Amino acid sequence: MRRVLLARFGEVHLKGSNRPYFLRTLVDNVRKAVEDIGGHVWMAESRIYVSNASDMDECAERVRKVFGIYSVSPAIEMEKDLDAICRQAAEMMKGMRGSFKVICKRSDKKFPLNSQELAAKVGEAILEVNDKLVVDVHDPEIRMKVDIRDHAYLCNTETMAVGGLPMGTSGRAMLLLSGGIDSPVAGYQIMRRGVHVQSIHFASPPYTSERAKEKVLALAKKVGEYEYGMRVHMVPFTKIQMEIHEKCEDGLGTVIMRRAMMRIADRIAKENNCLALITGESIGQVASQTMEALACTDAVATMPVFRPLIGMDKLAIIRIAEEIDTYETSILPYEDCCTVFTPRHPVTKPKIDKVEKEEKRLDLETLIEEAVQNTEILFLKD
Repeated sequence: MRRVLLARFGEVHLKGSNRPYFLRTLVDNVRKAVEDIGGHVWMAESRIYVSNASDMDECAERVRKVFGIYSVSPAIEMEKDLDAICRQAAEMMKGMRGSFKVICKRSDKKFPLNSQELAAKVGEAILEVNDKLVVDVHDPEIRMKVDIRDHAYLCNTETMAVGGLPMGTSGRAMLLLSGGIDSPVAGYQIMRRGVHVQSIHFASPPYTSERAKEKVLALAKKVGEYEYGMRVHMVPFTKIQMEIHEKCEDGLGTVIMRRAMMRIADRIAKENNCLALITGESIGQVASQTMEALACTDAVATMPVFRPLIGMDKLAIIRIAEEIDTYETSILPYEDCCTVFTPRHPVTKPKIDKVEKEEKRLDLETLIEEAVQNTEILFLKD
């Protein structure tokens, strides 16, 4: 008898002829998540199992964060002896209250009892030692599951995992990470679709502080927990912002700044074999996120710009930020470059010809080349 972790996967089932590739990638990702705590990983009969980890609770939390995993359950693996199974199930249900149901699956058809007969025997054993439980086969509070496979596997709790697709099955993308609430959530949402994500941050010292930089790195590290680390490109942006502030029409400053960011992100993304950019924009949230402003911004990108939050309201975004534990860091009161030289009256419906005319006042190519060449690259991992 030993403790194991049982991990279920969901969307991978739908991948047809590509399913073996997705499953291999998923199993490899689970191995990466637990290898440093000694976890042994294998797959059998549409389940992934983990054993031998030095800390099985930590193991469960790590596997729960592997994209492609639907749920996880701590389980007991034991011999297929009926009396021993009944005793173990009764022990696992001691001290519990409420309604329960025993759910049995018998992949090994040589086992002497069928699923219904085994469920009845296990249910009897549980009720003999716990009179605080009642049977409810329709809507039970507790589900005691017994799987008869190569061994017997018993579990009575199930924790939902992040779901999605296995990391690495959908290419790479570059996240524009601002330090606010939205962009970490946007990165997480795209990562759930199997996309490797790197991040790029625009810093404007001395107008942005070292604490602001530390805040962004903390966010990148938190989001990076879902793919075993994150590469962060720290772009010096002060000179570009000052040039825009001094030479361009004030009301168009934010849009011109965003276009400069897109040009830089586009170049760095290509250098890192990324196929798309990711931003945390939502329509109408601020002046630079009107449809007209977004169209002006996208005009300078040569690759797709993914905006997974585009139709979400702020409360929905905050709920996800709280779930992935980035919210408290995001609201720390340290400024980012988007708050530097903010126009008093930003243009909300910019015309692209007007924006391009204002940009001619700048030597954008030289400014962008200098920013790219002086970008600092960090890799963050626990």
